[in-house]
Amino acid sequence: MQAHDQTDPAPDTADPLARERAHLTASRAALRAMREDAEALDIRDVTANWVNAAVLERQIDDRIKALADLAHTPLFFGRLDYLHAPGADQAEGADGEQFYIGRRHVHDADGDPMVIDWRAPVSQPFYRASKKDPMDIALRRRFGYTGGDLTAYEDEHLSDPAEDERASKLLQREIERPRVGPMRDIVATIQPEQDEIVRSGLGGSVCVQGGPGTGKTAVGLHRVAYLLYAHRERLARTGTLVIGPNASFLHYIEQVLPALGELEVKQATVDDLVAHVEVRGTDDTAAALVKGDARMAEVLRRAVRSHVTLPTEPVMVVRGSRRWRVPAYELEEIVRELLARDIRYGAARDALPQRVAHAVLVRMEQAGEAPDDRVQDAVARNPAVKAAVKAIWPPVDPAKLVLRLLSDAEFLAEHAEGVLDADEQKALLWTKPPRSVKSAKWSAADAVLIDEAHDLVSRTPSLGHVVLDEAQDLSPMQYRAVGRRCTTGSATVLGDLAQGTTPWATRSWAEALGHLGKADAVVEELTAGFRVPREVIAYASRLLPAIAPGLTEVASVRESPGSLAVREVADLDAACLEACAESLRREGSIGLIAADARVPALAQALTAAGVTYLSPGEETTPDTRLTLVPASLAKGLEYDYVVLDEPAAVVDGEPDERTGLRRLYVALTRAVSGLIVVHAAPLPEQLA
Repeated sequence: MQAHDQTDPAPDTADPLARERAHLTASRAALRAMREDAEALDIRDVTANWVNAAVLERQIDDRIKALADLAHTPLFFGRLDYLHAPGADQAEGADGEQFYIGRRHVHDADGDPMVIDWRAPVSQPFYRASKKDPMDIALRRRFGYTGGDLTAYEDEHLSDPAEDERASKLLQREIERPRVGPMRDIVATIQPEQDEIVRSGLGGSVCVQGGPGTGKTAVGLHRVAYLLYAHRERLARTGTLVIGPNASFLHYIEQVLPALGELEVKQATVDDLVAHVEVRGTDDTAAALVKGDARMAEVLRRAVRSHVTLPTEPVMVVRGSRRWRVPAYELEEIVRELLARDIRYGAARDALPQRVAHAVLVRMEQAGEAPDDRVQDAVARNPAVKAAVKAIWPPVDPAKLVLRLLSDAEFLAEHAEGVLDADEQKALLWTKPPRSVKSAKWSAADAVLIDEAHDLVSRTPSLGHVVLDEAQDLSPMQYRAVGRRCTTGSATVLGDLAQGTTPWATRSWAEALGHLGKADAVVEELTAGFRVPREVIAYASRLLPAIAPGLTEVASVRESPGSLAVREVADLDAACLEACAESLRREGSIGLIAADARVPALAQALTAAGVTYLSPGEETTPDTRLTLVPASLAKGLEYDYVVLDEPAAVVDGEPDERTGLRRLYVALTRAVSGLIVVHAAPLPEQLA
């Protein structure tokens, strides 16, 4: 492998770096021309009406936004020199072609490609080719950038047996580049095992188990970008959604897809999806565990169906001078048949008047009449039929139903019999029942129950693809809520069993995928770490036997001597301030992570010392690079340098030791370049 670094080369056309810079300049000019062409489009003579015009205008606006040239983002990051023209028969001796690989497609005025989208099939060897399998690539060239300026390149002659295969220094430098601001894409550094997941098809669901630093979040986001490229029309109709654990996390990742030219992907938390009521209350652990248990789905199903009353009276329909009678036994047959089909409560309720009307039409035909569909619709709207439907199959309000289950011990017992035991039922009941849906102090788990009840009444619309990140913290009922959003689509599930920090955390992916409705999903495991230094991940992995026995330890590819420091101190606040000041003298972002209960004291100490800091979700800037992070919000975030305050306090802040150690594992693995652990109390025995 040959590396070339030149920060200020002379403008010599014989110099390869100068030629590559010239291609970058020409490519940027071509991208500007593509954007100007889009801005100059005149649609006045090609649209039939204002609706078509509005749709076309929006599409053009999206196209213009997607063609924005991000000054500090490299337009291309690699080059492939093929031995033969892609797709050509090698026996023909077809001359090879040269392709620049970048974030989006760019062509010149004649339509010839200047940059190839990283998602195109011809780009795949950039990520997967090796000396063992060169994939018809003679040369793979990687480019190094400072800001938006091309400053270096590195060559791999994959088809040259004389050249040894070595680790890419530019690749390593890009992985280690300091992080200021939101999460960035990894499109230049995708590894072969990551690329296999990114390019897997839309038809199947994928679950990615990945330890800290394996890039599972980035893989999930790049998979969305790839699917939108490969199946754009289908996903434009059905929609895509990224689900994250909290608003801070979503803010952190929100720029990744736009940087890849994808602007239409929505983001939400599970709480956003089920926001049928205002959440103002919290549950104790016992109640939350029962409410999150998948058995609650059966309790709710029984409660919804209990509203159906088998008819005991006939229906008499009067039309003109004739009366048509449907006896009670026939009505009962209709109701039982609808119940047996187990369709949505609301759909069955809508079908019932039509079934009754059909029974009336049969009698009309037997009497020699010839009624049509209009007559059937009229009979279905007849007051007698409507009254019967209301009595037999009344409407159900999902929130009122859940309110009654949590307030009425007898109603709950009736529908939880054989499903929940007496203690579990007691844990569910409110000590002081609210008077109405609006006055109730609903919890997040209650909102999920209401969402389940909504789906029992009427089907939840399904999206084409859903990405679920930090999935290990979801309850079975939350998995069901997400699964309802992709019943006819597919899912990418991302998580790490070792980082589950809720009492109901996922015990196995097979169980979780069953609740999601994607039991046939392929489970992939990422074990190569690219973000966390080897010394740091090895230290954190001492916790694995206690928190996730049998889980494969992450093997970091990055060795960084001096990246870990563990300091026992007398004055905790002063030592934390000193460690933060030490980290701020380096380039990049800094996270001060502490047990939630310690955050106010540290905030006061930082303010007293005149150190400005941010809260999670606020974007770091070159002037303000320190974020004070409660341990409960650290999951999914990353910083160049982390100062971890008092590990024992992080563990003690959770309801049980295993959850506390998992929370500590998360906090220990947020660092990209260095970790300083500061403690006054004894460390947990697993770390001592």
